[in-house]
Amino acid sequence: MHRLLLALPFALLPLAVAHAADEHDHDHEHGSLGAHEHGVGRLNAALDGQTLELELESPAMNLVGFEHAATTDADKAKVAAVRAQLEKPLALFALPKAAGCEIAGTELESPLFGDKPKADDDHDEDANDAKDEHHHEHSEIHAHYSFTCATPAALKTLDLANIFNTFPATQKIQVQLIGPSGQQGVEVTAKAAALKF
Repeated sequence: MHRLLLALPFALLPLAVAHAADEHDHDHEHGSLGAHEHGVGRLNAALDGQTLELELESPAMNLVGFEHAATTDADKAKVAAVRAQLEKPLALFALPKAAGCEIAGTELESPLFGDKPKADDDHDEDANDAKDEHHHEHSEIHAHYSFTCATPAALKTLDLANIFNTFPATQKIQVQLIGPSGQQGVEVTAKAAALKF
């Protein structure tokens, strides 16, 4: 499933390295880990034949308004609501109807959803708050979608306006796009939310 997007992390590598160099100049609380920046999301999009893959990564702050583990009922309700919105990608990504795209797969991952930390975080998530804070002070939400499009030639644009409307704390999205016309990097904002394949 991740086959098409394998090339993308290398494209983003210089960005991450630049941020890592910065990190030591700030106190740890405000240092940016990787490209984690409030208000900024990242989207990898790849169209290959009839398969469209979209991978959205965002600081939890942009989507739910906080980054800590949901402990109160209100926080849990907010996380559940956001998860439900992310489970309807056709509502978030305004794909042209003529393209006839149907969801082939959806994967959502985030410490806030109670997902286990990755293998390199082998301690128990609740075991030690101080250690936990070090690993999860920047909670990310990752959503990976796969679509099968009957008429991929009709996929001329990707409109992200609904993402900005649904999650108003998102100010811009950095997009890496691979399509029939090659690879491009674009930054979209709520005022200019559409991009061309």
